[in-house]
Amino acid sequence: MKTAAELEDQVRQSRAMLEETWGPWQPRTTAQLLDRVTADHPDRPYVVTDARTWTYHDLAELSIDLAAGLHAIGIRAGDHVAVDMANFVEAVALKFAVARLGAVSVSVNFMLRHQELGYVLRQSRSTVLITMDSFRGLDYLAELDQLAPGWDELGGGDALPDLREVIVFATQGGRPARGTSLDDLLQRGAEVPRTGILELTASGDPEAVSDLLYTSGTTGKAKGVLLTHDGVLRTAYSSALHRALPERFRIMYAMPLYHVFGYVEATVAVLFVAGSIVPKTMFDGQEMLRAVARHDVDEIMCVPAMTSVLLEKAKAGSYDLSSLTSIFSSGTPHPEGMFAAMDEVFGIERIYTAYGQTETTASTMCTLPGDGLDRLTTTNGTRKPGGCAGDPSLEGSLAVYKVVDIATGDELPFGEIGALLTRGPIITQGYFDKPVETAELFTDDGWMQTGDLGRVDEQGYLSLTGRQKESYRFGGELVIPSDVEEVLVQHEGVLEAHVVGIPHERYGDVGCAWVVVNPAAPPAAEDLIAFCAARVARFKVPASVLFIDASDLPRTVTGRVQKFLLIERAIRMLAAADTVSV
Repeated sequence: MKTAAELEDQVRQSRAMLEETWGPWQPRTTAQLLDRVTADHPDRPYVVTDARTWTYHDLAELSIDLAAGLHAIGIRAGDHVAVDMANFVEAVALKFAVARLGAVSVSVNFMLRHQELGYVLRQSRSTVLITMDSFRGLDYLAELDQLAPGWDELGGGDALPDLREVIVFATQGGRPARGTSLDDLLQRGAEVPRTGILELTASGDPEAVSDLLYTSGTTGKAKGVLLTHDGVLRTAYSSALHRALPERFRIMYAMPLYHVFGYVEATVAVLFVAGSIVPKTMFDGQEMLRAVARHDVDEIMCVPAMTSVLLEKAKAGSYDLSSLTSIFSSGTPHPEGMFAAMDEVFGIERIYTAYGQTETTASTMCTLPGDGLDRLTTTNGTRKPGGCAGDPSLEGSLAVYKVVDIATGDELPFGEIGALLTRGPIITQGYFDKPVETAELFTDDGWMQTGDLGRVDEQGYLSLTGRQKESYRFGGELVIPSDVEEVLVQHEGVLEAHVVGIPHERYGDVGCAWVVVNPAAPPAAEDLIAFCAARVARFKVPASVLFIDASDLPRTVTGRVQKFLLIERAIRMLAAADTVSV
């Protein structure tokens, strides 16, 4: 492990290299950046899997071929292409393929069931869906049958009128049982001149929308956050600069590409150092630790629920982690003692945690290389520098924060707790086709309302203290209670349902459903959990169900249920019963 002085010198050198290579900043699309790095380092590995290592040249070529296929089926600039895939190399290539055409990538949470998927496809007005045939026990084609019968011949039909075609990726190789395969798409693109695709790539607009990433936000249905090419690249560059990534840096992660964490801060960030990603299609703590030596991994990027498993496996086994220099663990609060355990068990020189949202393109605050346990355990980091990509009017940053009084909106001094507001060039322009929600996201003078509570100290470090919003995170996944409540009230035994998140040592929060039963058909708790499991993504399924009389629900004078009181009551009851499990 390096001394503090050696680490400081390495950080300085890495940042200087980045600034020299990429300054002054030139706006690009994501595909244009890939082509720039490929021209300089065609033979360097970019995507590393157990089956194969894909060089920058390999990945760029695959993305061109996929773009040609998409162009052959009519995808043009501005069209929305939905991708419902885990972290296969084809999913990475599709990000750049869509960008080459000036189209918009709609990254779908692959745990969604048919009702949830249908909402995203309808709301996003996606014209093409590229989906897996099966993954982790879920039959995606059967889900499509329920959503849009005849999809393999009719596309979305009456259920999804914008959806013209469905492409199926066979996760086990070969051809899918039904539908147009990804290989078919590549064959259809064989007649499209590559020069035309490269011309479209070169003419791409860096200010155009690149991604539509769905987040549940604070209330209501999921919202598609609009991100731009230049915003994604500036944020990724800032992440590389802040963490002082050296050349050829290699990051392993299991977070899906529909999360900005794995997408922006790993998949795109390593481009600036011609580095590599080691994406895992699913999380397996033991396998990830074994893969560190096998793939010469520098950093593991994870959420705390994954970090806890990695710690358990590392303590129980013997692994060669000599190449590992850092762990980036963020997304939910860390249990007490976790950072100290990471320092002791992994013996690494850098541990990072951060704060950001999909609406801020990725993290905007992050601990610094060399920050000690005091910073890690009490803060979410400090402002990330933008370097050559920064905004001169924001002192070189890409996003700045202020803390305001919840009632008055007045800015508060250092150290006082209030609502967090942010602004900067990487902040989303809003939500796709949701003008009301977009207007509510911003203050009259243009600051974005994060929905979080916190304080900033005199050194610029942020500490989160709570939430204004009712949503919660299970692992790294955001859960909007109304999504689950709407399902529960469909059960004949449920008159009312109120879902809250309660703290959990490993997962950050787990769901607890308070239910007012129909006395004519009272259900058992396990029946309601199973009912949800068949209809919503696994991370949304409540871990527990508690029953309550309607007259006992805590309400405001206007009749709104006070969920914070339900949270307190659930914590007491479940602790006494010792029944919280997932």
